[in-house]
Amino acid sequence: MAAAFEPVKRTARTVAGVANVDGQRVFVKRVNEGSWLKGLLTRIRGSRARRAIRGASILAAGGFRRAELLAAVEARSFGSVQDSFILCEALDGARVLDAVYFAGGKPAFRHRRRLAALIAREIRRLHDTGIYSRDLQETNLMLRETGDGGVTVYFVDLEDIRGARRISEKRRLLNLIHLDRTIGRYAPRPQRLYFLYAYLGGRPERAEARRIVARALSIRAAQARRARGRRRSGDAPVQPDPAGEHLSAAGAGDRAQ
Repeated sequence: MAAAFEPVKRTARTVAGVANVDGQRVFVKRVNEGSWLKGLLTRIRGSRARRAIRGASILAAGGFRRAELLAAVEARSFGSVQDSFILCEALDGARVLDAVYFAGGKPAFRHRRRLAALIAREIRRLHDTGIYSRDLQETNLMLRETGDGGVTVYFVDLEDIRGARRISEKRRLLNLIHLDRTIGRYAPRPQRLYFLYAYLGGRPERAEARRIVARALSIRAAQARRARGRRRSGDAPVQPDPAGEHLSAAGAGDRAQ
C-alpha cells in the first residue's frame, strides 16, 4: 500500500493522502497524539477516530453529503491513544473550491455568483439543522460538478463536525470567518459580502448589515489578539489575514457586486 500512497498533506502530527486498497481508492489520514500523556487525555475526551465516527453520523442524520467513512481505528499503547487512523472514500471527481471557482481560467461573473449562493445556502442549512464544523475552511469542502451543470457540496473533515441544539450567531460567524480567511485570497470584498447576504437569505437593512459585519470584525480582532498572545508565549505563530483589510462595517451597506 505504501507504494501506491499519494500524499496530499504532511505535518508534524498528520499524514494524509490517497491510497489504493484492494483495488479501491481511499482517503487515509493518520494523526499522531505526540506523547503518552496527550494520548491518555485524548482517550478521555475522544480521539480523532471516535470523533470522525460521531461526525459522520451527525452529517448522515442531517441529510448532508460527506466523504463516506470506511473505517476509524485507534492505535493504543498502555491505555494511551498514540495514533488515529481514518479511512474515507476518495471522492474522485470532486475538487476543492478554488479549483472549481477558477475552472477554465478567470471565472465568469455568473459562475462565481452561482457557486457563492450554493455554498452559502448549504452552510446556512447546516447551521439551521444544528450542525457546525470546528474547522470550516475551503479545503474541507469538496465540490463535484454534475452533468446538468449543478454542483454537489461534500463535507470531508468528519472529526471536526459537531451537533448542538441551537447554533448561536457567534458560532455561525466563527464558521463564516474561518471560511472567509481561506477564500479571501481570491474573492474580493463585494463577492464576500454577496456570500454573506446569500447566507442570510437576502441583503438585510443597512443598519442590520453593519451590525452583523461589525460583530464579525470584533470576533476576528479578538482572534488576532489571542493569536498574538500565543506567539509571544511561543505557543503558535500568527497566521496572516489577507482578507481582513478588505471587509469593513462601513462598506457593508453597499451593494455587493
